[in-house]
Amino acid sequence: MLKKVILFLCVLAMAGFARVHKIEANDVASETTVNESTESSSDLATDESVSRGTESESSSDDRLQRKKFEEDQRLDEFANSLRRRDWLKDRLVFQLGMGSRQPVMGETGLGMGFGFGAEYITAWHLALYGSFGFIPSGNDADFDGIQLAGGTGWKAGLNYYLFPKNPLHLGLSVSYGTVYYDHDIVADATNDFTRELITTMGYQFDVLVTYLSDEWYFLQFAVGMYYAPNAHDDSFKTDITTGAETSRVVNKDGIPKWGLVFGITIGFALPEFFPDDTEKRRREREKRNDD
Repeated sequence: MLKKVILFLCVLAMAGFARVHKIEANDVASETTVNESTESSSDLATDESVSRGTESESSSDDRLQRKKFEEDQRLDEFANSLRRRDWLKDRLVFQLGMGSRQPVMGETGLGMGFGFGAEYITAWHLALYGSFGFIPSGNDADFDGIQLAGGTGWKAGLNYYLFPKNPLHLGLSVSYGTVYYDHDIVADATNDFTRELITTMGYQFDVLVTYLSDEWYFLQFAVGMYYAPNAHDDSFKTDITTGAETSRVVNKDGIPKWGLVFGITIGFALPEFFPDDTEKRRREREKRNDD
């Protein structure tokens, strides 16, 4: 009987020991699971926080860039609007042309000189301009074996333009310089059978039709009148013996004091010299991008 009791107590002790060991193992496993879960949750939270921070910084940068772009667009549109209000102000134009403004007309057929010039249009649409040109030489169309002498001419003046909001501008011009040329009627062995060039100075008044927008090209038509106060003296000579005056040119009345003139000019209004607000802003952006 005693053996049975002792054996029963041993079995109970062993069962109790196994139960305690199992509980301890379960507690350790639970603690490990909890720790791992906590660490996992902490790592996940950290990753989410970092991700949210990165996304927040990226979104902030995108917003700043978009805001800067929109601001640049708005300022560009405003600058373009200002330029569209006035195509004329602060424009430097280099010109090539023929006829009365580059810089003279004359008697031989169309009689056009060929030349070049420059014009600066101020903010008040008043322009300063000057030109220098060449009078062509060649064969006389009316007399065989006779040459026509060539030469040069010049002109300087003021222009005033209207309709600044429209690319097509009407203008008025007054200038002084070489206004007319002709050739001496005498051509013989003493001057190598060449008719000498005669030019006369005077004033010119023109109406201008000009195309000029924000682009670089320039086109101008001009028609007007010249007035040469010294035309008579330039085109007549006095015989020393008789004192009689005779015309040096084909026209027996000499070079007329008044005459109708016209011309055509093309030009290059380069923005690099006097840039508008849009061009200045474009240069600033290019500089920022290069830096």
